[in-house]
Amino acid sequence: MIPLDGQYILTAAEMRAAEDAAIAEGASVRSLMARAGQAVAEAARRLAAGSEVLVLCGPGNNGGDGYVAASILQAAGHAVRVAATGEPRTDAARNARGGWSGPIETIADARPAPILVDALFGTGLSRGLDAALADQLHRLRGAARIAIAVDLPSGVATDDGALLSDVPTFDLTLALGATKPAHLLHPAAARMGEVRVLDIGVPTESAATVLAKPHLTQPAPDAHKYIRGMVAIVAGTMPGAAALAASAAANSGAGYVLLLGSATDRVPHAIVRRRYDAALLEDGRIGALLIGPGLGRGDTARERLDAALASTRPLVIDGDALHLLDPDTLPKRSAPTILTPHAGEFDALFGAGQESKIDRTRAAAARSGAIVVFKGADTVIADPSGPVRSAHKASPWLSTAGTGDVLAGLIAARLATSASPLDAATTGVWLHAEAARRAGPAFTADDLIQHLPKAIAACL
Repeated sequence: MIPLDGQYILTAAEMRAAEDAAIAEGASVRSLMARAGQAVAEAARRLAAGSEVLVLCGPGNNGGDGYVAASILQAAGHAVRVAATGEPRTDAARNARGGWSGPIETIADARPAPILVDALFGTGLSRGLDAALADQLHRLRGAARIAIAVDLPSGVATDDGALLSDVPTFDLTLALGATKPAHLLHPAAARMGEVRVLDIGVPTESAATVLAKPHLTQPAPDAHKYIRGMVAIVAGTMPGAAALAASAAANSGAGYVLLLGSATDRVPHAIVRRRYDAALLEDGRIGALLIGPGLGRGDTARERLDAALASTRPLVIDGDALHLLDPDTLPKRSAPTILTPHAGEFDALFGAGQESKIDRTRAAAARSGAIVVFKGADTVIADPSGPVRSAHKASPWLSTAGTGDVLAGLIAARLATSASPLDAATTGVWLHAEAARRAGPAFTADDLIQHLPKAIAACL
């Protein structure tokens, strides 16, 4: 079982194409099913620790994987039963069914077991389970000690993470061949439990990958504060938000943090404070400029945003500035730009849409020419040239005021020294989540900042 970090993310169509390519190179549907079933059986055996396993098999190839897994467990002498929705409908699934020598129960009559394996429906499902089947799945899951989903929990839409019917929460989901968008995107991601990838012998490749732990380096022995990176932050009507961003930048590796136009003195003494002057934005030592946290939305805010957009410095745009921004002006900038919208800000910038969060973020990056960090419990980061990184397992305690300001300051600090804006954004998102994990429950944004150095230390 392979952890998700750095794994390719494939849509249902992309996964089908990858399987077709593998078959064209000499594999077969049966051989792929045999590998998938073997891997599922091994995972179930390890978790079962001798307890009985109940495998639920649907009519398609996902059900075929279940029959193979059950047959392998049976051959190994493990206590295992099979319940099915009906007869298999594909040749490979019928062949797999033929390898099972035990009885087949109806799902309505199936007794619960300590270990439940859901192999009813996987990738490519277009409609939800009927109410009776969904109820039975809930019944059997509720009585199980451990519930395992094969590829995806039944009732989940592969490409956008929608719930097509009422889906119970699983303990482990075994992604066959590659990660799918639904493993990462909510609401489906909340039903997956732990997600691991099983190698089924299908070569995969994609421009979309799961966000992975970054590898950082110590400052060089001869480094000084400007080499470490200078971050300038433009404040506005709510100085506390800019102060949070400045403090986050100072605790995220920046060598020099300049806070412009803020009346607050509630920042570390190492942060330099000056009156706002648009001319300061052209200081060639500035490695990253941040505008938006607490900026306000009046005329002064618009003037400051216009000056930031006109500057030649790498720019992070967050918060209020996103509501004042016309994204179609961004391709004119000569320097890199990173946008960090939450859902409401994203809709205001790019419009609401029904596409998946990955597709929407990719389209927004292509339109704006900027790196787009679409924040949330399932943060997605897209580069205008095509690469996408999707985060997983963010702390729900990040849903508190000010944590977005911390993320903006963190990304600005990474941008100030990184040769790659995409690396700056992805590293910032990863460190933000790691700091939250270390902070534990019920933290404030101020608390979160104190854990940023430890998150960085974990990547050295």
